[in-house]
Amino acid sequence: MSDATTVADASDVAPAHAPKARGPLGALYNWVIRLAGGKSAEPALWAISFAESSFFPIPPDVMLAPMCFARPERSWRYALGCTISSVLGAVLGYAIGFYLFEAVGSAIISVFGYGGKEDELRASYAAAGVWIIFLKGMTPIPFKLVTIVSGAMEFNLPIFIAACLVTRAVRFFLVAWLFKTFGPTLAPVIEKRVGLFMLLFVVILVGGFAGAALLH
Repeated sequence: MSDATTVADASDVAPAHAPKARGPLGALYNWVIRLAGGKSAEPALWAISFAESSFFPIPPDVMLAPMCFARPERSWRYALGCTISSVLGAVLGYAIGFYLFEAVGSAIISVFGYGGKEDELRASYAAAGVWIIFLKGMTPIPFKLVTIVSGAMEFNLPIFIAACLVTRAVRFFLVAWLFKTFGPTLAPVIEKRVGLFMLLFVVILVGGFAGAALLH
């Protein structure tokens, strides 16, 4: 193998920024950044994006953000793949709600406080279904809740797919732009306060679940 090929292979997996956070949380942060710059990062991101739209609890932003941070030149590619995978997963979530609501879907939405409120949800979707999908798809509220309920309410499938495409694209391309643009500037700040930033992320994530339970 030539030296040029070796260098090319190394540059393909090396992140643009070498993480330097310290402490136990810093070690975890460093590991995530290195993973985000590795060859297996993209398949993992697509899988998480797909699963999160139907059953998986962790949002793809967890990987998308550090991947855009580690390889900013690939940010738009990551965001596009994340969007496509998420919309495909949304179709699965819709199918769960449409075909398996009694067996599976009802149990999932009950976790978020919507059990026994099918009539209210149906009325909400009849009045503003597109806006429900669009607005909640951009928030920390678990997207699987939106997709499963949409299927259970028998919302128009082509309109559902179009709404999912718009809201997921807006969210993921915004994340990509933020970390592509400000990632290098934020890196030293994040690494010095990695514990605070991880706590903030957990608060946002838990807040999304809590919001899903309260906003009904």
